[in-house]
Amino acid sequence: MTDVTVSNLPSAPLWAFEIWSNPDAVAARFAAATGFALPKMGTSGGNDALRLIRYEPTVWLAEGDATPLPSILDTDGALTAIGGGVTRVLLSGGGWRRLLMEGGVFDAECPTFAAGSSAATIIDHVNIRLHVLNEDACLAYVPLSYAEGIIHFWQEAATALD
Repeated sequence: MTDVTVSNLPSAPLWAFEIWSNPDAVAARFAAATGFALPKMGTSGGNDALRLIRYEPTVWLAEGDATPLPSILDTDGALTAIGGGVTRVLLSGGGWRRLLMEGGVFDAECPTFAAGSSAATIIDHVNIRLHVLNEDACLAYVPLSYAEGIIHFWQEAATALD
């Protein structure tokens, strides 16, 4: 059996940070206010208070203290609370990559999918967002309506991995 643990994490403040217009101006305001640049596609960035994870061309998942984000966006985008509709699932241990290959269409075993990387994918017919924390852990953001099912799926699959 492959070493992997599936853990349902407590709720956390999560937002969709979306830019509609003037992306260069928003990026400049963001960097000035937070001290770090907006992450590029497929990556994350942050500090102790706020982390942004980019999964889509104009949308980031924001986790943590989002207090400065509405003024940064001004009228060029929106900040939408989504924490109530998303479950965070920690996949940890040496087998998390192999586990994500079960029922998925994303190559989680690719060596460039490393710490700080992010991806949006389909697993068992559900949209899942992934954020690699380190070599031994990946955080999956799962729609709340499917959390129980995917956690059960992963727990069962973990017992059969070789």
